[in-house]
Formats: sequence, structure tokens, C-alpha cells
Amino acid sequence: MYKLLILGAGTGGTIMANKMRKVLHRKEWQVTIVDQDKAHYYQPGFLFIPFGFAKKSGIVKPKQNFVPPGVDSVYQQVELIDHEYNNVILADGRVLEYDILIIATGVKTNPEETPGLKGELWHKDIFDFYTIEGAEAMAEYFKDWNGGNLVIDVADNPIKCPVAPLEFAFYADYFFTRKGMRNKVNITFVTPMSGAFTKPKASKAFGSLLERKNINLVTDFFLGEVDNTSKKILDFGGREVPFDCLISIPLHFGEQVISKSGLGDEFGFAKADKSTLQSQVRNNIFVIGDAGNYPSSKAGSVAHFQADILERNILDFINNKPLSKSFDGHSNCYIETGYGKAILIDFNYVTEPLMGLYPWPVIGPFSLLRESRINHLGKLAFGWIYWNILLKGRKLPVTSHMSMAGKIND
Repeated sequence: MYKLLILGAGTGGTIMANKMRKVLHRKEWQVTIVDQDKAHYYQPGFLFIPFGFAKKSGIVKPKQNFVPPGVDSVYQQVELIDHEYNNVILADGRVLEYDILIIATGVKTNPEETPGLKGELWHKDIFDFYTIEGAEAMAEYFKDWNGGNLVIDVADNPIKCPVAPLEFAFYADYFFTRKGMRNKVNITFVTPMSGAFTKPKASKAFGSLLERKNINLVTDFFLGEVDNTSKKILDFGGREVPFDCLISIPLHFGEQVISKSGLGDEFGFAKADKSTLQSQVRNNIFVIGDAGNYPSSKAGSVAHFQADILERNILDFINNKPLSKSFDGHSNCYIETGYGKAILIDFNYVTEPLMGLYPWPVIGPFSLLRESRINHLGKLAFGWIYWNILLKGRKLPVTSHMSMAGKIND
């Protein structure tokens, strides 16, 4: 019997387990998924926890709930991928063989990589919201905080969900306005980029929105150190930004096992072809989602769109055919802006976010690069879609490639 092994039961790995179990003959293929954690978090929900709009209980479910019948689950840490001999060595000493391997190990934050970031003020006056622990600690802190300099700092790119730090800034403005203390909170958004976002048109739109909400913008700031005594962040050039409360988006790296196994770049992201999603080290290894060194956003939508491409390419590989599908870097993201509104962006490797309607021209119903109430409702509805449709590998009424239908390219 042939063996398909999936490392990682997050968004990408779970979708692929569901898709491949449906298309691979059960008498010919054994499918196994491996993960060291049993809890699956809806990570976009982390943003809402500090502001009291969500709780941990509402964004976490057992991973096993989404593993389809006929897929074996192994909950154990991976020690090594021995791609020379097509097997994976687990922390408990077990060895799992494979004919095809899918790497879906994701990305993790590493606050300890920045001097002073995970110091004495960690989860006291310095927080992250990319972990459940950080989000919950911040929620408690904001209950009694009296205001001051609130600094949101992105240490460097790439990061998971690149729009999330902007969302946090917009929501902070909304949250403290509702509390009647916005005049006591000076919000500053600090980024290593030269603008509010990576793409020029989106960067201009988000920059204008920051200005309208009276949120300071500090650009080209690469975090070098956090001074816990003087409560300030310093970049490598010596610039300083003082804070009373620091919201950090720490450095992100791939899982250590990827580099340890000789499959990744210097940041631990698996080296793979950005179009076919096939490993550049071994042709029977494929990579999905945040785990790859792709020049696309590290966002859940990317894993969803990649999954359609990967399913077809793996079937081609099994049948000794040329890989027929190509991923174009398609990504879309809802960005909460507060006050019951949100912005939607849709882009890929070569086309930046544009104005228009999505997913259908004329009727939308979602507006692109513009605030709207329906976008906010779409963001809220996506939580249900994530658990009930997306993770289970079911089809959504959108294309995996970016479509220009409904977009205004001026």
C-alpha cells in the first residue's frame, strides 16, 4: 500500500487530508496526518480577544473533529524528516514511512530572538496577540489600563496574516473610543516597511485611514532591541519609540525541523516552487501554506487556494504526468476597521489590491479596498465558513486563481 504523510494539522494540512482522502483509493493509499498539538485555533479570532469581542472557548476546537474517516492521526512532535530514505522520525522514536510527503508545518513566533522583547515586561506591559496566551493576557490588561503610549510594532517580515497588525491598530482606535478614553491613548503603528502595507495602492489607502483615525505611522523601523527599563523600542539605526504598552508582532520562523532536515532556507521555511508547490529538494515532497518560502502572504486564504492546485499536482505526480496546475499567489483578506466596517483586499504575486467588487462583478456583494458594513459581516461569517466548509476541503464559490472580474484597474 502506498503512503501519503501530512506533517501539520493546521489549516493547510487539514484541508489536504480531507481533499486527498476523497480522491485516493482507500485500498491503495494510506493517509496519515501528524501534529504535536491536539487543539485547533481559529487564529483570526485572536485579534478580537484583547478587546472583549471573543473568548478562547469560541475559537478553539479539537483537531480530530476535522480529520476525515480513513485518515490516521498521530499526535507527536517530528524530530527529523529523512528525505533520503522517505521517512519521518518522531520524538518518541517511531518512524513513519511515506511515498509522498506534504509539509504543512506552518510558522511560529520567536520573541526570544529580539533582545529584551521577552524580558521582565513580557505579558505585563508588552504583549503579542499571535498566541492565545498573549491575547488573553492583553484582555486582562486593557480592563484597567489608564492610557498612554500604545505602540504596535512589527519586528520584521514575513509574518502570519500581514494585515493583522493594521487591524489591531484600527480596532484599538475603535475600542478606546467606545470606552471614552481615546484622548488618553496615543496610538503609533511601527513597521519595517516604507508604508502602511506592502502593495502601493493598498499602502496608500491604509496610510490615509491611519491618518484619519489619528494613528501615528513610523516606517522603515527594523526592531533591534526592547529596553524594558526605559520602556522604548530601538531599531538597528538607533531610532527610538517610547511606549507605555507595547503590542509586538515578533519575528516569525518556520519549524526548526525543516532546516534541521535540510529542506528549508535560513528562516526555516521549506524551499519549494512557488507555482507547482513542489519541494526544490525532493520531487515527492510538496509544501502548502505558511511552511513554504513562497513570496505570497502567509494567510489562511493562501493555503485554501493552494490546496486546489496541490490536489491536482499530486495526482499528476502519482500518474507520472507533468504537474499541470500553477499557483498564482492568490490571497484575499478582510481587514476590520472598527465601527462595524471592514475592508477586503484581493491580490496575487503580480497584481496588487485593486478597487472593485468581489467575488462577482456588478453584484459583489463585497467591496474591494473600501470600507463597508457588508465586508464586516463577511469577516464575521467567515468563522463559520472556516470550521464547516474550508477545513473540510469543500468548495467555495470563488476561484483558486485571482480573477480580474469586477476589479477596476486604473
